[in-house]
Amino acid sequence: MRKLTSLRFLLFLAASFLFSCSSFQELRKNGTVEEKYQAAIGYYEKKDFYKAGMLLEEITPLIKGSQEAEKAQFYYAYCQYNQEMYQLAQFQFKRFYETFGRSEYAEEAQYMYAYSLFRDSPNHNLDQSSTFTALEALQTFVNTYPKSKYRDQSQQIIGDLRIKLETKAYENAKLYYRIGSSNVVYYKSAVIAFENFQKNFPDSGYNEELAYLKIVAEYELAKTSVDSRKKERFAEAVKFYEGFIDRYPTSKYLKDAERVYDNCVSEIGQPTTRNTGQ
Repeated sequence: MRKLTSLRFLLFLAASFLFSCSSFQELRKNGTVEEKYQAAIGYYEKKDFYKAGMLLEEITPLIKGSQEAEKAQFYYAYCQYNQEMYQLAQFQFKRFYETFGRSEYAEEAQYMYAYSLFRDSPNHNLDQSSTFTALEALQTFVNTYPKSKYRDQSQQIIGDLRIKLETKAYENAKLYYRIGSSNVVYYKSAVIAFENFQKNFPDSGYNEELAYLKIVAEYELAKTSVDSRKKERFAEAVKFYEGFIDRYPTSKYLKDAERVYDNCVSEIGQPTTRNTGQ
């Protein structure tokens, strides 16, 4: 008896699904613009974003200038977002706030444009072009709507994106340093990357380590330089050491940095007058 009841229920569901599909296709084929609009809103409110999106995509170009156009385009953007099609959502939200700048939805649309960029931002080990775009869009939003209810969340996301960019920059700089052990020319790239990192992320917790590695990279580069450049580069490594101990006098890398410094001054041929930072 239970099996029969279950079978009837499954048949009922299948019939309902087929009827729903046939009704939807009939609406798409023969429905008026108004009927499609009302159905799209209904599907949207029931969270059937696939069907709502299909109908809104059809009718949006046909209702430009009408009262319904604004809501239709706004809902269509959300249909893309709720189906995790973030690149399409970005385009639609941006298009909305640029078209309906005075709309009650304009602020939310601009935020959702930036938020969709954030959702599309890849892991830190991948290309971060979209992360930069998301960061810029969120900062623009905060500047445009400083009292927005989305402000705090935007600031939190901005912080998260900056951490992602910081991690990416750190790993790239370390990569140059590691490659330098097999091809010394990359030590020069590492020094540049370390300096750029410090400029872009002055408060980063990675700066102490990278400041030490900058000394080592310059020293290794100097060792393999042509004679006319050796002394200059050893002197540059000494300069990096002096800056390092001024900023990090109790660093865990201090002993290692001192050994590199001693080697540098030995190569230069001057007495060791090491500043220990104490």
